[in-house]
Order: sequence, then C-alpha cells, then structure tokens
Amino acid sequence: MESLIGRRLLRSEIRLQNEELGSLIEKSVIVKEKALLHDGTFICRRCGNRESHLFARHHCVKCDRSCTYCRHCLLLGKVSECESLYRWNGSNPVYPKLEKPMEWSGTLSPAQQRASDAVEQTAIEKKELLVWAVCGSGKTEVIFKGIERALVLGKRVLVATPRTDVVKELLPRFQKSFPNVTISALYGGSRDRKDGAQFVLATTHQVMRFYDAFDWIVVDEVDAFPFSYDQSLRYAIQEAKKEDASLVYLSATPSREWTHSPQIERIKIPKRYHGHPLPLPQFTWCGNWQKKIEKDQLPQCITNWLAKLQKEKKPILLFVPSVRVLHSLSRVLQSHSFNHEKVHAKELKRHPLIQAFRQRQIPILVTTTILERGVTFTNVQVGVVGAEQDVFTEAALVQIAGRVGRHHKYPAGDVMFFHYGVSKEMRRAYQHIELMNREGGF
Repeated sequence: MESLIGRRLLRSEIRLQNEELGSLIEKSVIVKEKALLHDGTFICRRCGNRESHLFARHHCVKCDRSCTYCRHCLLLGKVSECESLYRWNGSNPVYPKLEKPMEWSGTLSPAQQRASDAVEQTAIEKKELLVWAVCGSGKTEVIFKGIERALVLGKRVLVATPRTDVVKELLPRFQKSFPNVTISALYGGSRDRKDGAQFVLATTHQVMRFYDAFDWIVVDEVDAFPFSYDQSLRYAIQEAKKEDASLVYLSATPSREWTHSPQIERIKIPKRYHGHPLPLPQFTWCGNWQKKIEKDQLPQCITNWLAKLQKEKKPILLFVPSVRVLHSLSRVLQSHSFNHEKVHAKELKRHPLIQAFRQRQIPILVTTTILERGVTFTNVQVGVVGAEQDVFTEAALVQIAGRVGRHHKYPAGDVMFFHYGVSKEMRRAYQHIELMNREGGF
C-alpha cells in the first residue's frame, strides 16, 4: 500500500492483484482515470503533453486496434489511449514531527544565512522563492534549515533535480546531514526506492509518477536542460505538490522568466561561501580546431596548456561540443600520449569514471555538457574546446566556469575558452561572471 501513497501509476507499476486493486477502487482509495484525454487533441495526463507530433499510433496488443500513445514520457512506461492511470485518493499518512533531524555543524556566510532564513520561512508559510546563487556559493547548505523545518513540522519533502548525476552527488550529503531520516532516491534504474519516505530526492522525470504528494518542494537548477526546455517537467512539479505547498527554486543562471516573475520572491547569493571571486574565463584563439583534430593534430595552445597542468599535477576537465568531437579528440589525445578518459550521457561507465577522476586516478576527463553542473572536483582546471559552438550558451559557459575554484583551499584556477572566433554567448558569459563578482564586492 505504501508504494501507492501520493502516486499516479500505470497498472504495470502496481504490485497488487486485480482483486486487491479492485477493492481499493471500490472504496475510492484509488481512482482509475483515462491515461490520455481527448478534446480535439490528445493530452497525456501523466506528463501534460499536448504536442500532436509527440503522439503516435500503432496496433496495440492490449486492445487489438490502432491505438494512440504518448511518445514524450515513453521511457517511464507506455501511456496509451486504452490504458488507465491509478491515482491515490486515500488519506495521506501523518508523518512524524521529527525532533532535531539535522546533524550539520557547518557555518554559513552572511549572504548564505540570509538565503537560508528565507528558505526556512517557506517551510512555515506558503510561498514561491527563487534563490539566485553563483556557482559554488553553497546552495545545498542553504536549503538544509528549510528541510529541517519542514521535517520538524511533519511535512513531506521533495528535492527535485534535472539530472541523475546530481541525485547521486546529493544523496550522500543529505544522508550525512540527516542521518536518522529515511531518504528515497529516485532516478532511472534506481532500486533502493523506500516507498512512502518522508524525504524524497528525485530527478524531475521521476516526479511524473507523483500526484498531490508533497508539502514542501525544492527544484534545483531550474535553468538546466531538460527542466528549462521541457514544459512537462514543470507540469510534473505542479501535479506532485499539494495545494498549499511551498516551492523553492535554485539557480546560478536563471532566465528572465524566473527573475521577473511577479509570483516568485527572489534572494541572491552573489559570492562564493569562501569569499573569493569567481574565476574569469580566458579567451584563447586556436584557429580551425575542427580541421586540426580531423588531421589527428592538437592545436598548440591546447597541447601547451595540458602539458603545463600535467606537470603541476592538476586535474583537467575538458569540455567538447558534441559526442562526435569527443571521440575524435580522444583519439588525438591518445596519439599525443595524454592519459585520459571520456564521458557522455550514454557512456555506461560514466559514474565509475567520474568517481575515478574525483579520486585523481584519471588526470584528464573529456566530457560533453553532461558535466557542466552539479558536480564538484577539488582543484579542477577547465578547458572548453570550441567554446564558440552553439551548444555553449551563456548559461552553459557560466556553469562550466563555475566548476573551478569551488574549494576553499583552491579558490582560483584556469577557465580556458579555446575558440575559432569569439561568440556573443562567450561575451555574455564573461560579463555575467564579471557582474556577479562586482555584486559580491570584488
């Protein structure tokens, strides 16, 4: 029964016999509803998709006819015209009002403390709050008091983030700071789900399986792909929250939509927790880098930079604009005897490789924008190959630069934008970082 509380699921996701489920429907504890609505156009009840090109028809084995299904949320299980969703309609559990659930003895900077107080207030009264905080300002620590207050008040907590990597990064930190609280971590492929947990940490895609479930919600990195591009993920958050729930949004690079919304209060953290400025990127022209890589050559400026840092034994994160470039550059690095590994979204060994890089077992990690945010590596130096490419937007470049100088012992470092012509987004990223430094008093 716990696995159904606050959920909206397909029949295949429910571990009950038909007789048991039928009994719950009869008692109105579970509501059975059509998975796809049709009012001139199809609407997916699970993900909110209304885009006609994101629906398809096929001959359905279940209903033995031509049947429409939603392609948009297909990875979570097929939502078809002949399918139903089963929504919890029973009484919600009364969660315990935990006494002193947090064991964290860190200190906050004055700017962090102001933001922390504002976040904590949202656990007491219904409101929406944007915490606009520079990369490395300690956003996670800023929400600790809010989480604690919500748990003390017996509320159910959700922290949602766009990427699996970030869920895996945050889980041990939350477990350490809230050691006696059951935390459920949900992402594609996760197994230790802890049904009905009072504290849920999940990717925004997994939130689509919840309905009217949470009293207090934090959405991390609201500017990040896919949340920033995918309306269905916003729909999922709205469906998962209770009517009187508070919402806290975290971002280092919020769009104008977030910074100018009249419904959302805002508080800014313009300085890193250790009090040092954000490292500014250096623009380094390296000619037609694509042609050189195709000829099995490495631009000299990149070679020199890598060699210098390897002598200094500093870890290097090298960003590339595409998987194709990733493989080509990896081949060239190999031929130039640079010991390295590479990761991208579909790399099966991604997480072990990231961990090995963190432990200094790998000197150079070549990556797509999958690692632009949500990960921390001590004393890392960053290079962007082809920084002028379209994938490297202002927000992406600010986030990439934000990987450097996060540790108080290593507050500075290299941020190199290797390019074949300075783009507008590169200039904007530089100006963005410069502005935040000015606002931080530098």
